[in-house]
Amino acid sequence: MTDSSPKAPELAVRATGVGKIFPTKGGDVTALAGADLDVAAGEFVSLIGPSGCGKSTLLRLIADLDQATSGTLEIFGKPARKARIDQDYGIAFQQSGLLPWRTVGANISLPLELNGTGRPERTARVAELAELVGLTEFTDRYPDQLSGGMQQRVAIARALATRPRLLLMDEPFGALDEMTREYLQSELTRITAETGAAVVFVTHSIPEAVFLSDRVVVMSPRPGRITDVIVTDLGETRDEGLRESPAYFERVTAVREALHGAPIERANER
Repeated sequence: MTDSSPKAPELAVRATGVGKIFPTKGGDVTALAGADLDVAAGEFVSLIGPSGCGKSTLLRLIADLDQATSGTLEIFGKPARKARIDQDYGIAFQQSGLLPWRTVGANISLPLELNGTGRPERTARVAELAELVGLTEFTDRYPDQLSGGMQQRVAIARALATRPRLLLMDEPFGALDEMTREYLQSELTRITAETGAAVVFVTHSIPEAVFLSDRVVVMSPRPGRITDVIVTDLGETRDEGLRESPAYFERVTAVREALHGAPIERANER
């Protein structure tokens, strides 16, 4: 007999009981405690909470930039370290981190060079990514010739260079003006729809989290815990009209209420 029951979606990220303790001169600091989180392949999930709640810590653990003190992490069924070696994810931070002596095209190409990809394939992939992020005419420019928003688009293209199935983003639009930020939010929804990559996105902005995400994960002040998960259910089309819709405002209110009243611990922020 054939099993016709629906298959469970593939998981891009599975965090089970993940905790992180940082030793300091004044004693141990628990940055993250007992975090359980599943992110499906192709899903967009934002992490939001007060400063120091462990959002970036959790992202760094997923990226294998740090190691958990407790619990387990799997990226597409692999340990985080193996997923990093296999280049299953790309990562982008608040600062674009572009190399100033390399052109836009050369910055995008860097992960491919490190991966040993041949020149013809690199050239084709850079052209493809430059078109994806709307920078085809700027591949010969240098970072200091670009606006902040354009630099972040280069960083996103670079993060996608090796066709990762997961994109990790730590406040990539946090330093930009509001108009540029909203434009890049729309661009990011388009890019992720075209690539099919799952995204884990850290932000302090409630409207940004709601606009971008399938689910918004709300975290408590330190020790960081996941206290609520808001399903946005806003459909696949994320355009400027969405920002004026009642459903959008309802979800923004829901996330705000989930965060409301939590005291913010500012000492030893991470």
